[in-house]
Amino acid sequence: MQTLLIALGAGVAFLVAYHTYGRWLGRTIFRLSADYVCPSHRLRDDADYVPTARAVVFGHHFTSIAGTGPIVGPAIAVMWGWVPALLWVVFGSIFIGAVHDFGALVVSIRNNGQTVGDIAGRLINRRARILFLLILFLALTIVLAIFGLVIAAVFRQYPASIFPCLVQIPIAVAIGIWLHRKGAALAVPSVIALALMYLTVIFGDENTPVASLSFLPGWLASGIEAVEATLHGWNATMAGWSTITWVGLLLIYSYIASVIPVWILLQPRDYINSLQLISALGLIVVGLAVAAFAGGAPVGEEGARPPLAIAAPAVDFSPTDAPLIFPFLFVTIACGAISGFHCLVSSGTSSKQIDREPDARFVGYGGMLTEGFLATLVILACVAGLGLGIPGENGAPLLGGAAFAERYGSWNTSGGLAATVGAFVDGSANFLKAMGLPEGVSVALMGVLVASFAGTTLDTACRLQRYVVQELARALIGGGRAEAESPDAPLFRREPVPLSAHPLSWLANKHGATIFAVVLAGALAAFPKAGQQWSWANAGQGGLILWPLFGATNQLLGGLSFLVIAFYLRRRGLPNWFLIAPLIFMLLLPAWAMLWQIFIDAPGPGGSWLADRQWVLLGIGLATTVLEAWLVVEALLLWPRIAGVLEPLVAPEPVTFAPQGAASAVGSGAGA
Repeated sequence: MQTLLIALGAGVAFLVAYHTYGRWLGRTIFRLSADYVCPSHRLRDDADYVPTARAVVFGHHFTSIAGTGPIVGPAIAVMWGWVPALLWVVFGSIFIGAVHDFGALVVSIRNNGQTVGDIAGRLINRRARILFLLILFLALTIVLAIFGLVIAAVFRQYPASIFPCLVQIPIAVAIGIWLHRKGAALAVPSVIALALMYLTVIFGDENTPVASLSFLPGWLASGIEAVEATLHGWNATMAGWSTITWVGLLLIYSYIASVIPVWILLQPRDYINSLQLISALGLIVVGLAVAAFAGGAPVGEEGARPPLAIAAPAVDFSPTDAPLIFPFLFVTIACGAISGFHCLVSSGTSSKQIDREPDARFVGYGGMLTEGFLATLVILACVAGLGLGIPGENGAPLLGGAAFAERYGSWNTSGGLAATVGAFVDGSANFLKAMGLPEGVSVALMGVLVASFAGTTLDTACRLQRYVVQELARALIGGGRAEAESPDAPLFRREPVPLSAHPLSWLANKHGATIFAVVLAGALAAFPKAGQQWSWANAGQGGLILWPLFGATNQLLGGLSFLVIAFYLRRRGLPNWFLIAPLIFMLLLPAWAMLWQIFIDAPGPGGSWLADRQWVLLGIGLATTVLEAWLVVEALLLWPRIAGVLEPLVAPEPVTFAPQGAASAVGSGAGA
């Protein structure tokens, strides 16, 4: 019962926060206005800028920010105890993560849908723009290099998830064309898409017990069995593909998804994914409730239902081989509490699709709280769901504390991708099995959930990297300085940049920028893991070289995004006190964690971090830290002088934001 009460308590806390703190932020701080014309209307091009129903934008935003982060992070962090992990997820989501996502989204909406890096060029200075964009570029390069490996690993671990994930693409394209060209309402396409996707999970592999088909005509049951056998063969074959094969195919897919209009694939795929994923979360809650009252699925010869109870320690400050809980708990759990990657989604894609400004609270603040609830369920699946039974070495099921100890023996054995994903999938599948769902279907549903989150993050990250590369190219191309200072400068060049104009001009084109991003990520991913010789079998794991830095780099982006939001509010004479503590917290802790990782926790052979295999890690880690420090110094020097002084504007702003004496600045921006 304790597990169920924790889930319900967290859900109630998130709902209360949305309707109180979130409403206060929207009304008092950001002053959202239904009369404000969003960039999706002013700059509409039906490719990147597309006014979209808030349910669809929410689906895109939620699935893009979630990824595997709120699964892998909490599933690792429970080694320090479920209480610290849960407290960071709940309070971090409400007071830090959701504020960060919401603020980045609003600031971007008020700046023509630009990324926070580009906005920093006017709010702080031109050097800040370059520094911020470089940090974004490094972080997204790591994401693109690693997520192909993540998806390949999930497919290999759960082959039954392959066909359901791949078939989402044609379903999404069909739904996107239907909604865009026919102007249909969302209800019917939503029901059809959700039904098709669940059917692909249930009948997409040999998951359906033959006895469950006995009520069907013989010819139909035989046909279903033949289809399942065929798809099972396809899944098994594709699960055997090498990592580099999957990485290459997924990056090609990401290129296509990044350059075509968002309504064709990105929006509908993320939306229908969100339907499936949110309904899966609902199933987990129902299964958790059944297990709380009736116990888990029957186990053993006697068929007893094991009771649901938390099998993990409440607090463990020194698990075997684990780093220090402070600061690493707050870096390990990123998505689910706060993640700097979210500022890229908020300001890169979601801000270009918001139809009405008040929708920003539902998408930005509500999307992060939904992710916090997902992270809460992950924690409960790992610390209580596993205890309902996992296979032991001798075939006898392990229950309770023995099951948790088996999966969480030490940091080195339990902190890898396969182990953490497996802990969540098995624990959450136990909740579904408590409802009577077959084991194969339960595991397939949870495997699809993990792979789908990773897939939506990959294609969104590729589009975001395209924006960052384009913005960097424009900042470095001759004339970029004048553009950055001019309040009437357009956000994007409407005509293609001639290749002869500047050596970097091809990077200002969406195809050039995307190709550059994909090729760079593919080249990095093509390397083997550190210390291994290159071969086709182990190629594709190069992203793991930089993966130790991802958590700190990701959280660092959160602190820098808070910096931009704080400057935006201070220039308008609006309260920013509620940002100061999260801002300092998210600047200091990631820097501490990064320096610890590159100098202490990542020694090379012989105990020296100067070993050859550590130079890339060391170089990028130090470069990121120096860029952060430089940007913070630039901001501190400027902070005392900008209170009430508007930056050059590139978009109209509500007059309620004009400080005294700034009317001319607002007027000049209104014509942009």
